[in-house]
Amino acid sequence: MFEPGLKFRTFLAGLCVICTLALSAHAAADYKADSARLDALLVLSGQDNEAALKQLKEFYALFNPDTDYFIRIDTLRAIAGAYVDSGNEKESNLVKAEILKLATARDDKEIIALAKIDEVFQLSDSGKGKLAIDMLDKIAVALKDSNRPENLYRLELSYGAVYHAMSQFDSALKHHLAALTLADKLPRNRAFSKLRQLGTLASLYLTMQNPEQSLVMVSEALGLAAQINSPRIASNLRQTQAMALGDLDRLPEALVAYERSLKTAQEAKLTILEPLILSNIADLYLRLNNFTKAESVARLSLQKAERADDKASILNAKANIGFALGGQGKVSAAMEYLNLVVAHARETGDRADLAATVGEIGRMYERAKMYKEALEYTREQQKLSNELFRSDRAKTVATLQEQFDADQRKKQIELLARENEVKDADIKNNRLQQIVTLLAALITIMVGIFIYMLYRKVKQTNAKLEEVNQQLEFHSVRDPLTGLHNRRSFLEMMKVRTADVAHDRREEDGTSPDCLIIMDIDHFKHINDTWGHSSGDAVLVEVAKRLRTAVRDSDMILRWGGEEFLIYSPKTKPSLLPAMIERVLFSIGATPVMVGRHSIPVTVSAGFISLPFSGLSETECNWEKAMQLADMALYLGKVNGRNRAYGLLSLLIPFELALPELERDFSAAIQQGMVEIIVVNGPSAQSEAKRSPANTSLTSIKPDHK
Repeated sequence: MFEPGLKFRTFLAGLCVICTLALSAHAAADYKADSARLDALLVLSGQDNEAALKQLKEFYALFNPDTDYFIRIDTLRAIAGAYVDSGNEKESNLVKAEILKLATARDDKEIIALAKIDEVFQLSDSGKGKLAIDMLDKIAVALKDSNRPENLYRLELSYGAVYHAMSQFDSALKHHLAALTLADKLPRNRAFSKLRQLGTLASLYLTMQNPEQSLVMVSEALGLAAQINSPRIASNLRQTQAMALGDLDRLPEALVAYERSLKTAQEAKLTILEPLILSNIADLYLRLNNFTKAESVARLSLQKAERADDKASILNAKANIGFALGGQGKVSAAMEYLNLVVAHARETGDRADLAATVGEIGRMYERAKMYKEALEYTREQQKLSNELFRSDRAKTVATLQEQFDADQRKKQIELLARENEVKDADIKNNRLQQIVTLLAALITIMVGIFIYMLYRKVKQTNAKLEEVNQQLEFHSVRDPLTGLHNRRSFLEMMKVRTADVAHDRREEDGTSPDCLIIMDIDHFKHINDTWGHSSGDAVLVEVAKRLRTAVRDSDMILRWGGEEFLIYSPKTKPSLLPAMIERVLFSIGATPVMVGRHSIPVTVSAGFISLPFSGLSETECNWEKAMQLADMALYLGKVNGRNRAYGLLSLLIPFELALPELERDFSAAIQQGMVEIIVVNGPSAQSEAKRSPANTSLTSIKPDHK
């Protein structure tokens, strides 16, 4: 028989078990209900962000300390995301702080590590991409054993975004594809997450200049968006679709896609997207030369951007307003806006954006026939383009050198390790030699073979290092895209030439002077904007190829910077120079450049001069001064219709009198009879089928002394 006390204790234990099971069942029911409610609100966030944010806050207010931890974390993440979509970064940061507080209390190392992602994007936005990737690598270590796909999904998204910002598109594509795979494993909202990734991949393909593949991804994503009714993502997808269509020069279709994107964003009250979409629409109207409509849309974009305090969209809108006013001939009003954009680019040090903007301003002044201002901005653009070219080249060389140094250090470490192995082997040999002489001799022979193999390995390594050094030397004097000589190689040659020019008889007889020809591809930015930067690169490579066939083997062809080329033709008889210039113009402009299925018309404008010039010694007019005069002749060719070359034949007044006027107003100096020039016309679309390059395309301009 059981004692009465034992019976009572048994009864209490059973009662506790029953209560525990009941509480567990109740908690499971609560979790299921909360999870279903959260899933519904996440779907709503893609349809009506404002309503979703309100209901998410009300839902979170119902929670208590017993509410499931992961439900609380996911709800807070959804609230933070909704605040970001509404443009309220401050409130979003407060919610993220609450997430970190919950994770710290639970000692959730994965969520604590993911809290660092905001710092990752701050580093990325400030141009410190390598540090951002290092921080993501540390986060990845904390997540290496994770069985929570939602955290791994966020990590892959972050890697993809940072690599995208660093222009390492292949790495970005790899991580975004990994995120797309993880989207199918998420505990909730899988379709929505997959849709977002398809949109991201569409944008990435567009950045990688593959608009066709981008449209394929957009089409798949729009089908999924229609099933789950997500206006926010649908708006972004339509915007990506519009940009891809624009890249394919299907501008009317692009405009329709932009307008559908804007309508969707307005209906869903996605205020953060409206100024960006309007800015893109304004830019499209600029491309269509509908400047009045572009101004109207850009002003509306500015209102929306200022209301949302979106600084990037504010600058885009002001730039579009400026260029729209300039297109209408209202240059002074245009510069009130464009000066603000230029000032911001100077302040932030964004030289690429500054170069593009001042180049557009120069073309605006040129269209308004304000050539002095156009020349000022064109020269600034050329200066910035040269600086960017030098900067990019320096970065490339620095990267190669860093990789070379790293490889060398690695080889040194390997060599030291092997040397230590040899020493250890020698010590063993000495000990064994005391025991068995024959065995010691055998080991000695084996060590000798090993040392010989090591010597051969070191010799091979040194040969490879020598080869790398030769490659570095080659690339330091060659343009990596076209393979032509670069500016540095020309400057080095000019140093030698300047030192030897005193011993050269050409200064005395002038029968075989050297010739400098500087060329600039006409409307090159239009080529990039219309057919893409990869097509622009293909045009540069083809122009370089055609130049090689048009000149002598003894002539030196250089990529001077950007779309500029230089030919240095030593010992060229003046009587043969016009025919050579015409041959160069026709070799480039007579036949369009084929890039894929696109036929791209390409012509150049040029300026040329002989050195020594007009009987002057190179002490009076050295090669740098001659280059300056040839550059002015090039610009004269551009303002007089392009597709032609202007050459300086001789001075008609003393050099010391002519130089100040030439530098002040080159065109006026010609009209006033200070210098004799020759004009060599390039091929034209109207006449190229009717005449050969030998027909009348040369014009000698002499002053009228009557």
